[in-house]
Amino acid sequence: MIKVLTVIGARPQIIKAAAISRAIRNHFADKIKEVIVHTGQHYDSNMSKVFFDELGVPKDDYNLSVGSGLHGRQTAQMMEGIEKIILDEKPQCVIVFGDTNSTLAGAIAASKLHIPVIHIEAGLRSFNKSMPEEINRVCCDHLSTLLFSPTKAGVNNLSKEGFNLTAKPPYTIDNPRVYHCGDIMYDNSLYFSETAKKKSKVIEDLGLQGKKFVLVTVHRDVNTDQPERLNALFEAFHEISSAENIPFVLPLHPRTSKVLDERLHSALLKSVRSNAYIKIIPPAGFFDIIQLESNCSLVMTDSGGVQKEAFFFQKPVIVLRSETEWIELVENGNAMLAGTDKQQIKDAYHQLMNKKDFKFPPIFGDGKAAEFICNEICSQFSN
Repeated sequence: MIKVLTVIGARPQIIKAAAISRAIRNHFADKIKEVIVHTGQHYDSNMSKVFFDELGVPKDDYNLSVGSGLHGRQTAQMMEGIEKIILDEKPQCVIVFGDTNSTLAGAIAASKLHIPVIHIEAGLRSFNKSMPEEINRVCCDHLSTLLFSPTKAGVNNLSKEGFNLTAKPPYTIDNPRVYHCGDIMYDNSLYFSETAKKKSKVIEDLGLQGKKFVLVTVHRDVNTDQPERLNALFEAFHEISSAENIPFVLPLHPRTSKVLDERLHSALLKSVRSNAYIKIIPPAGFFDIIQLESNCSLVMTDSGGVQKEAFFFQKPVIVLRSETEWIELVENGNAMLAGTDKQQIKDAYHQLMNKKDFKFPPIFGDGKAAEFICNEICSQFSN
């Protein structure tokens, strides 16, 4: 039996972990034992617990309850807790997902104890090292033994950084293996889409049945912590929704919700609060997000995960950043980069809402990425 330590901490990682846990439960229960460590990076029940409950992720075996804080302190506390757990559990490998501080902490702790790191969602690059996530993902990739990239672009990025795509076993941190495996988020979207239709009432609750609407998510600190950027975004949301008479649904990240009152100009805040077309709601559960994504007309987001999910449900995306890890979406014409420039956001809105010739090729695999990953874990770590 292969013991795998899975490190999660943020909403997207819980969702990704659901695919791996489901594959283990359904196909590899006799070969893989999973130990789940939740760092507590997302500790709000709307950002964490609800996803465990909805997605059927096994209860975490350990919860470090780290919470929020400065990057250094938060990552250090995670590393300390993960290191102790690794020493106690003695896993054959450690799985980390994505690009958060939990990802980095898991990779550093495991690699320094000479435990192979498996990085799921490897190779993604924004080429903007001012983003903490870019630092995390680059460091994690270079500490990993098995790197599973969801896209060909990710594999190409790793090749350019010196990874040998034709490496031969045995695989180690110095001789890692790179895979193009497809996206486990696509696995989940396919698996849960019908369940979401049955269980989620968010469309009905918001009175959006049969209506066009825009789904908006804003959470990155580069947007929420800089008042000029936050004001520009909400000016765009307010002006477009009012001029076009189209609802904008904003499931607000706790960080964003907290800073609106203190960082929006008073006149703009008043306008936003009184705008009948702007529907600010609490963070949405996974089923609600799926329903919002699959029923909306367009998505505006600074989230990498939501960009992909929009593609899964064949919706155009305005990226509220100046770069994206998912460059395939831009190259394919399904996404436009607008940053926080109000006029660029307006122009992108009109261009995408009037576009008719969208194409959605199978960029993200066949919906069986988690099974592929688990099979490779068995192949590489079986005694």
